[in-house]
Amino acid sequence: MGLQTQAYGIQSMLKEGHKHLSGLDEAVIKNIDACKQLSTITRTSLGPNGMNKMVINHLDKLFVTSDTATIVNELEIQHPAAKILVLAGKAQQEEIGDGANLVVSLAGEHLQGAEELIRMGLHPSDIIIGYTKASNKAVEILEGLVEEGSNTMDVRNKDEVILRMKAAVASKQYGQEDILCPLIADACIQVCPKNPINFNVDNVRVAKLLGGGLHNCTTVRGMVLKGDTVGSIKRIDKAKVVVIAGGVDTTATETKGTVLIHSAEQLENYAKTEEAKVEELIKAVADSGAKVIVSGAAVGEMALHFCERYKIMVLKIGSKFELRRFCRTTGAVALLKLGSAVNPDDLGYVDSISVEEIGGARVTVVKNEQGGNSVTTVLLRASTDSILDDLERAVDDGVNTYKALCRDSRIVPGAAATEIELARKLKEFSFSETGLDQYAIAKFGESFEMIPKTLAENAGLNAMEIISSLYADHSSGNVKVGIDLETGACKDISTLNIWDLYVTKFHALKYAADAVCTVLRVDQIIMSKPAGGPGRRDQPAGMDNED
Repeated sequence: MGLQTQAYGIQSMLKEGHKHLSGLDEAVIKNIDACKQLSTITRTSLGPNGMNKMVINHLDKLFVTSDTATIVNELEIQHPAAKILVLAGKAQQEEIGDGANLVVSLAGEHLQGAEELIRMGLHPSDIIIGYTKASNKAVEILEGLVEEGSNTMDVRNKDEVILRMKAAVASKQYGQEDILCPLIADACIQVCPKNPINFNVDNVRVAKLLGGGLHNCTTVRGMVLKGDTVGSIKRIDKAKVVVIAGGVDTTATETKGTVLIHSAEQLENYAKTEEAKVEELIKAVADSGAKVIVSGAAVGEMALHFCERYKIMVLKIGSKFELRRFCRTTGAVALLKLGSAVNPDDLGYVDSISVEEIGGARVTVVKNEQGGNSVTTVLLRASTDSILDDLERAVDDGVNTYKALCRDSRIVPGAAATEIELARKLKEFSFSETGLDQYAIAKFGESFEMIPKTLAENAGLNAMEIISSLYADHSSGNVKVGIDLETGACKDISTLNIWDLYVTKFHALKYAADAVCTVLRVDQIIMSKPAGGPGRRDQPAGMDNED
């Protein structure tokens, strides 16, 4: 027997096949490096001139977008520290709907500064203390930059809404914000409840139809359903609607029975009873005054025959979520199945339902303009699926911005004016500190220069010139001077009307600082041996469990 060497230290404590990384070089610097790589990817997509990324996910689906939330979602990031940044970006996306790129890029820049400080000999604890102080100070400075009088606004005033929404939409669709913003603002204002704080993002739907161009986009008060009606009736106005979730058909009974038929007469009568039963059900609907039946499942041949006879339009909506939205739009109550009597209180109302052909696709347009507009659809047209998806993301960002401004309508200067002011004020603040954390505060402030630098680089401008010119203007007291990307010069942004929401910046600051401190607090990484079984990549086609 050969001599077996006994494992010692941490090796003896953990199972075979584990990985253990500790110390500054192995754990902290490697974590920072992974996060920097991620922010390098997203940074070039920042701002209106941001570049698109082409991402092909594990299902071979192609994404061409500059939307960071989509990019980091589809990248399937493995590194645990980089995942923390992804989670911070996702939190921002869910909270505000815009600014995910700001979070990831800012966090990467903060970590770059932290790495330089560590190499200078500072301990991560000092850096964390400094960063925490700096982020609290940054929030104070940010409040001081809020535009006067912007805390009160009428959320139903279209111009005010467009002003606040423009920056978010332009970052996704630069040059087209003047067409998209009025559409999105219209849609949001139509579904805004009496108390704007209760605004529901789900009430603004997006219907994407290939063909046409951006100038063909419209908003529809109501819903746009892909697909045709079931029967031959294609248009109906001012009608009551009954919604049946379980389908319109003769229901088979739970119990089984045997029928003994002696003569042809009995056979005829037996068939007639089924017909009579279906007719009775459809007649009950017609008697209740309903002109439209919306079914959540299949519609039987015989039921359809009687619907045609009674001039009732039949619509089929396969998705239960769409069915719920339809009920919200029309104010109907979904019934489980057709009963002998229909309660008038369960009926909904529509102004019109019509089948239209848009770009070769048949769609059913459900309009409800009088009642409380609970659902509005933005109809998007473009030449390819990729462009349509990108337009949808821009609309989502706009709608989420509207939701955020319903809660807090304060605005701060955009076009990197806020970031330069933060960088300048934080540097001043670092001089008033005496401990080692002053270096961390200075680095934290310096990180904000990344925003104007990236905006300028993405637009092909000289970043150093732009930043020094911004600093010069801000030092002389013009805190609203930002970058005008079209002319490549620094201008007062209140004349250009580029404003960002205060809440977007506030949350981005918070999430980035929290993510950075979380990454810096890690000093050891201990990974167990992965569980056995086939790897996720080795799954047979069609066996993916994610989508």
